[in-house]
Amino acid sequence: QVQLVESGGGLVQAGDSLRLSCAASGRRFSSYAVGWFRQAPGKEREFVASIPWTADYTYYSDSVKGRFTISRDNAKNTVYLQMNSLRPEDTAVYSCAAGVVATMRPGTYDYWGQGTQVTVSS
Repeated sequence: QVQLVESGGGLVQAGDSLRLSCAASGRRFSSYAVGWFRQAPGKEREFVASIPWTADYTYYSDSVKGRFTISRDNAKNTVYLQMNSLRPEDTAVYSCAAGVVATMRPGTYDYWGQGTQVTVSS
């Protein structure tokens, strides 16, 4: 069993940066892939980024590539999402999820956090 807790969200202006954290409990978290997803009001859940437990590659959606960076510290059971050059269209609830494989499909992840709100004003 893995429990995930996101933090780091908030209200920022366009162009600002935020770093989200996904803290996990569970002995085997370091062996899980982690994905970040977001959901804006009235929209479907959208893939943002993912990283395998080895952290030897990463995936990003086209909408965040070059602006967001996913990383992990297995010693701290934490995965980060550094978000730079934020835009109003990045406004959403951001959630992290843990699964066996780092994919872009939310259905492949087994454990989910509650999410943290990110609001970007213009």
